[in-house]
This record gives sequence, structure tokens and C-alpha cells, in this order.
Amino acid sequence: MSHDDAPLKALLLPFDGGTLPWPAQGTIAFLRARDGWPLRQHPLHGLRCEQGFKPLADGLRAAGLEVEPELDGSGDASLVLVLPPRQRDEAQALLARAVELAAPGARVVAAVANDEGAKSRERDLQQLAGLAGSATKFHCRVFWTPPLDGSHDAALLQRWRAADAPRPILGGRYSSRPGVFAWDRIDAASALLAAQLPADLAGRGADLGAGWGYLADEVLARAPRVQALDLYEAEARALELARANLAPHASRVALGFHWHDVTTGLPEGGYDFIVSNPPFHAHDRGDRPELGQRFIEVAAQSLRRGGRLLLVANRHLPYEATLAAAFATQRVLAEGGGFKVIEAVRS
Repeated sequence: MSHDDAPLKALLLPFDGGTLPWPAQGTIAFLRARDGWPLRQHPLHGLRCEQGFKPLADGLRAAGLEVEPELDGSGDASLVLVLPPRQRDEAQALLARAVELAAPGARVVAAVANDEGAKSRERDLQQLAGLAGSATKFHCRVFWTPPLDGSHDAALLQRWRAADAPRPILGGRYSSRPGVFAWDRIDAASALLAAQLPADLAGRGADLGAGWGYLADEVLARAPRVQALDLYEAEARALELARANLAPHASRVALGFHWHDVTTGLPEGGYDFIVSNPPFHAHDRGDRPELGQRFIEVAAQSLRRGGRLLLVANRHLPYEATLAAAFATQRVLAEGGGFKVIEAVRS
């Protein structure tokens, strides 16, 4: 549970001060939901949370709240709360879904940090459905619609929903969508690692932090002796893209797709090799080198003796000590563009 989640505090501010009423009954939909003490100040019996990022979803579930990667239904929520993400297309589509979820007479209430595009998102909601009020506090902006009566801009709603849909990228080779890491390109770090993938990878492997599936696709294209590959990814929308992007390999390789927080661990000793371009930012974009260090520790536990980890990381990140503690040997295979590719072998 977050103890200093400024957008969450701002989101609940109108209800804390009595500016807006908290619904006495009915469903409350919370999109991109996060747990935290400001939420606990209100009755939560009708709360349905949508959160596609597994660590945050796990936190909500641990708090006893109902949570799904994507809520179904439309037009039945007595209140819709939204914490829009930074990426514009994803955020606009989320606001459009919020309006779709709202029952007649319900409001949509959203909050965004000032440095995450608060004024732009406020203008978006105003353009879509009108605004009844706003407030600023905690370096954030909270804003809300009047009670909705179906008079929103339906054409704009559909355009925003379409702009967030999966679409072909890179000449149709892959499918992707806004809001996932490097959604419309191959990121330089993964490309550097792909170029170093050995053709003799074989047996059962895993991709930790698989994203929309580029690195896993390269493994299967370059190493024909791979028999099984498990993809672990914390962002549900990225994992669904990976499932589609790897479909051409499904007839010859056993593929597993796991919505999972790698930092919580994996089954031990089962993999012949692991590839990873681990994250080093938290969901709030703060630097978290310990995430990559934990990925390394989990990889070591999950590899069989003699198994290989192939890892790419920013050159400045302090991973060598963690690798030395967990693996028998390590060596740098390549450096370039501020990144390094490391191969480590488990004893």
C-alpha cells in the first residue's frame, strides 16, 4: 500500500471535503486503481478495480478489493474514478471508457500529477463530457464531470477508443498498442541483446519482463532447438500482445504466457536458459535498480545448474555484484548505445 501517492490523495480530495458525494449504493469503478490510505477513508463495498500492472493488482487484492486487468460491462457504475497514465492515447482511451462505464447521473472523477500531463487530461475530459469542477493540491490536479446524461461527444469517444487499439507496427511484423514499453519500436537495449543471442540455446527457456514479445520472437527465430518458452510480464496489455505476436511459433514450441510479478519469485531450477531486459523504473517512473537486481536473483534460482542468463542493462546500473553472488561466471558479450549485454552461468 502506498503511503505517499499524491494522485490518489488528489483523486479523493473532492469526497474528503464534501464537494462531491460518495455514492451510498451501486457500483464504483476505479480505472488504473491503486491501493492507499486515502481510499480507505470511504465505504468500499461496491468498489470494482481495474489494474493491469500485476504488482499494483496484487496490492489491491491483498487489501481484499475486487480487481481485474480489465473491467467488463458498461453504463452501470454510480461513480467512475480514474488515474490516467502518462501516455496520451492510452489516457484518452481510458477517459473514454470511464464515460462508457458511467450510469446516467454518474460522474467521472480523474486525477493526474502536474508533471504527468494534468492540464492536458483535464482539457480532454472537458472536451469529451464537460467539466463541473476541478481542484489542485499535492502537485496534482483533480477534475470531474457533471452528472452524465448521454450528451458526451460520441464520435470523439470512438476515435479515442480506436487510437488505443492494437495495430500493426514495423511493417506489419508485430502488433502493438500505446501504453506498453517501446510500443511502436524495437528498443535499443533489446535489439543489442537480440544480436548476441546464441543459436545453441536449447530446451526450456524463459523471458523475464517479456513486454510485447520482441525478444522472445528473436529467441525462437535464432535458436531452433528451443522446445519451450515461458513469457513472464507484469503488464497485462503487453502480455496479450505477446500472445498474438508469438502465435506463428505456437505449432512447434510450447509457449507459456504468465501475468506475473517476477520479483515475487518463480519455480526453482526448471530452466535451461533465461533472457531478460529487466525494468529499472517503478510505476511512478522513479529509478529502481533493485528491480533488475531482483530479476537476476530470481533468474539464478530458476535456472538449472549450468543454465545461462542473457541479460541487457544500462551500462551504469550496478548489477555485477548481484551477478557475482548468484552465478559461477559472468562476462560482457557486447556494449553499445549506453547498454551492456551480460552472459552469466549458474554453478
